[in-house]
Amino acid sequence: MATFLKRRTLIILLVALGLLIGALAASAIIFFQQAKDQAAIQHTLAVKNRLSDILSLLQDAETGQRGFLLTERMEYLAPYEGAVRQFREQIEEVGSEIADNPVQIQSLATLRLLANDKLEELRQTIQLTQGGQKDEALALVVSDKGLTLMDNARKAIQRMQYEESRLLLERSANSKLTFRLAEIGIASSLLFTIILGWVAVTDAGRQFREVSLANANLAEAHKKTLEAVARRDKLESQLRQSQKMEAVGQLTGGIAHDFNNMLAVVIGSLNLLKRRLERGENNVGRFVDSALDGAERAATLTHRLLAFSRQQPLAPQSIDANKFVAGMADLIRRTLGETIQVETVLAGGLWRTHADPSQLESAILNLAVNARDAMPEGGRLTIETSNASLDDAYSAAHLEVPAGQYVLVSVTDTGVGMAPGIIDKAFEPFFTTKGVGQGTGLGLSQVQGFVKQSGGHIKIYSEVGHGTAVKIYLPRFFGETEILPDEMSSEGLPLGQSSEVVLVVEDEERMLRVSAEAFKELGYTVLQAGSPGAALRIIEQHPEIRLLFTDVVMPEMSGKTLADQATAKLPNLKVLFTTGFSRNAVIHNNVLDPGVNFLPKPFTVLQLAQKVRSVLDSDSS
Repeated sequence: MATFLKRRTLIILLVALGLLIGALAASAIIFFQQAKDQAAIQHTLAVKNRLSDILSLLQDAETGQRGFLLTERMEYLAPYEGAVRQFREQIEEVGSEIADNPVQIQSLATLRLLANDKLEELRQTIQLTQGGQKDEALALVVSDKGLTLMDNARKAIQRMQYEESRLLLERSANSKLTFRLAEIGIASSLLFTIILGWVAVTDAGRQFREVSLANANLAEAHKKTLEAVARRDKLESQLRQSQKMEAVGQLTGGIAHDFNNMLAVVIGSLNLLKRRLERGENNVGRFVDSALDGAERAATLTHRLLAFSRQQPLAPQSIDANKFVAGMADLIRRTLGETIQVETVLAGGLWRTHADPSQLESAILNLAVNARDAMPEGGRLTIETSNASLDDAYSAAHLEVPAGQYVLVSVTDTGVGMAPGIIDKAFEPFFTTKGVGQGTGLGLSQVQGFVKQSGGHIKIYSEVGHGTAVKIYLPRFFGETEILPDEMSSEGLPLGQSSEVVLVVEDEERMLRVSAEAFKELGYTVLQAGSPGAALRIIEQHPEIRLLFTDVVMPEMSGKTLADQATAKLPNLKVLFTTGFSRNAVIHNNVLDPGVNFLPKPFTVLQLAQKVRSVLDSDSS
């Protein structure tokens, strides 16, 4: 409620607080004044006692002198000698205690002179008596010099004691006055505090009622605001749904357009092939090549769509980006042509990263080809590597980008550049600035999908007329360096032997037939099973099987479960999985499980031959 107190109430409370503080200060003054008065009393008593001690010492000295004069015995000098020894010490003590009082200092100086003269008079009479001149000593005593000095010293001491008593009375009077004023101040402060407290409570009660009314009005306004926000959110949701459907329509339209073109090529080529063969013509190779080209382009499109949706299966490995980029340099130069100057800038002490090498190669090639198209008259392409650290501020400014250490691969061109509006749409699927037939519009979206799926970040920097830089940030890899197998040469078709038995398991009959024929074409002995149950029965009857080639998604049993049961029966059995799309059988978080061999559909005979040979020739241990 203090937030809503009005200024007047605050002033009242501050004044009351000030009065309380004043009362506390007055109490403190009383306490310290009493302590000061007590100290003054102790000081006065101490000074008066020391002055009395000085007078006693003078009297003791005189008593000892008289006893010696009467008896001439040395033991009567003991009081005198003791008084002489203590006199200087007592005088100094009194001097230190009255050092702050000029009047007493002057009186002490007078007392010191009188006392010294008295002690000197006593010393002379004692010395004369000891020297056999007792008559002269008595004459000095009878002269009343010593009596006069003693009376004057006694009077000086009395004056000093009176001065101390006067100071004590004066301090006591001041203390009483201070105490009385403090009492009045405390009482007044408490009274005013009580009055102000009553006023503050009364005013606060009134304000509380006002605040309650304001809160009720605020709650009503808040309710209306929430209703307005709910209506706005509903409209925004409808707008987002509309935009989503528009994006899906654009994506579907692009896919349908490209697939229809590719299917038209495949169907048309196969129809022409069939008609020529029916007429007995043998010059049909170009139709076969055309159909294969259309099918391969369709397969490439599906891979790009999976990459865009971040659902393509990845096989990440530890990568030295410097060696990787250096190894690609010649390929990029051949791909781009002589009009493009390719440069590589490789950082020293570069960290390793963890990514799928084939997808990283595809991403860099995609960016290089885009850069070439942006430099129709030629130019310079620079591929640069470096270590990069993205801090919390960068992470907060870019959603889905965790702060941390990254390996940066940057592809920079000197081309025409992109306007800000183009950069905003660059990663949208099927968006392209190229002419008809010069691109699918999936290149950058595929690169972005791969980078995001790998836990990285991609950023475009561009200026019209000056060029474009695309920066790929891949997470730093902290694990041990992996020893990778040598890549199999793509030249030639690796063949099998009739002694190598392969079991093909596929629930789709046409796919089973085609896969089996492909294995036979490669020289393997092939057994076929249309279901996991049939496959397990065949394994029981044929322990010589070396490779299980199985689909992942099947109705009766998953390929992973089949493989587990099959390897339990045949521990040395090799397994190669295949599927067109699978979320969580042998692929988790879009990454192949460790030790899993996988060949995605669709595949060519060459790809099948290379993968099967690689699996069979791998270390069986």
